[in-house]
Amino acid sequence: MKAICYREGFLSACQLASVAVASKDVRPIYKNFKAVADDGCILMATDLELGIRIKVQGLKVEEPGEAILPAAKLLAILRESVTETLEIEADPSSCRVRNDNGDWEMPSEDPAHFNNLPAFSEERYHEVQAGQLREMIRRTVFATANDSSKYSLTGVLWETEGDKIRLVATDGRRMAMTEGPAAAHGGHTTKGQSPVVPTKAMNLLERNLHDDEEMVRIALRSSDVLFRTETAVIVSRLVEGRFPNYRDALTFKKTPTRLEFIAGSFQSALRQAAIMSDDDARKVVFRFTKGKLMLEAQGQTTGKSKVALPIGYTGKDLDISFNSGYVLDMLRVLPEETALTLEMIDADSPVLLRAGETYTYMVAPLR
Repeated sequence: MKAICYREGFLSACQLASVAVASKDVRPIYKNFKAVADDGCILMATDLELGIRIKVQGLKVEEPGEAILPAAKLLAILRESVTETLEIEADPSSCRVRNDNGDWEMPSEDPAHFNNLPAFSEERYHEVQAGQLREMIRRTVFATANDSSKYSLTGVLWETEGDKIRLVATDGRRMAMTEGPAAAHGGHTTKGQSPVVPTKAMNLLERNLHDDEEMVRIALRSSDVLFRTETAVIVSRLVEGRFPNYRDALTFKKTPTRLEFIAGSFQSALRQAAIMSDDDARKVVFRFTKGKLMLEAQGQTTGKSKVALPIGYTGKDLDISFNSGYVLDMLRVLPEETALTLEMIDADSPVLLRAGETYTYMVAPLR
């Protein structure tokens, strides 16, 4: 394989693909990229759980073929190079990169030992606009679990049925749910299933959504999922295990008290109060009194804070303590002008925050 590439376009493709490069103890060949050059060039990477095949923009193929490209070294060369174009030449024994003032030669491997990743050939799928999908991912993925012992929660639940798509994420202490329109093709549905897409795959998908207007295809299968954008195909295994019944968690058995907020002013007040909270618990007390929400924090060594926010509260005085980080995580993904509805029962019950009809966030109080 021999090709002339524009540094910027090739670097962008390599950076995206590097997310899927193996970091665990899998076969050493998967610590590399595989390039397939013909009319254009497809770059592949996989850790055998997550994979991507991406079109390289601005690359001229001089000799078609397949090659293994050392991922870490190639990325370093592309980052440090100051020339607009580079020449890449590779065979099963070596990979060579040249520009006007540099020459780098590295060992390579037989590309036949690197399994090709599937292209998107599904007839059953949902289609959604990239801008909308990016926003849905941002509003949910932060709520997934980082603890590997909560394996079934280390991803986002996808539900597709008819002309709607729903994403749900939880770590057991908070839950985010969002939904939006999508077009079904070939009868694609997840009815009767609970497919959970790993957080790593969700983040890689978001990074590949460049053009808000492009349409993204999503095919959820029994054990994996395929996403197709205009320039890439991402394939990921699904998370095993049972996702909790989120519908029950997001339904109050009693009539809640409802209050209206604006996201920007709410976030500002909470950030100010949280300055004095301890780093671990990040506890802030939400003290509801008539006409006012007082946000209070006290650290063992830092001091105290009190920040008032005018609200239309007319009920009995009520104190609820929260990890301020959990509330701020949600507020950061919303435009400042977003109108929010807060629903609460008492000091021991979770609180729901709703932004319109399509986004709901639940957070449990600190005991």
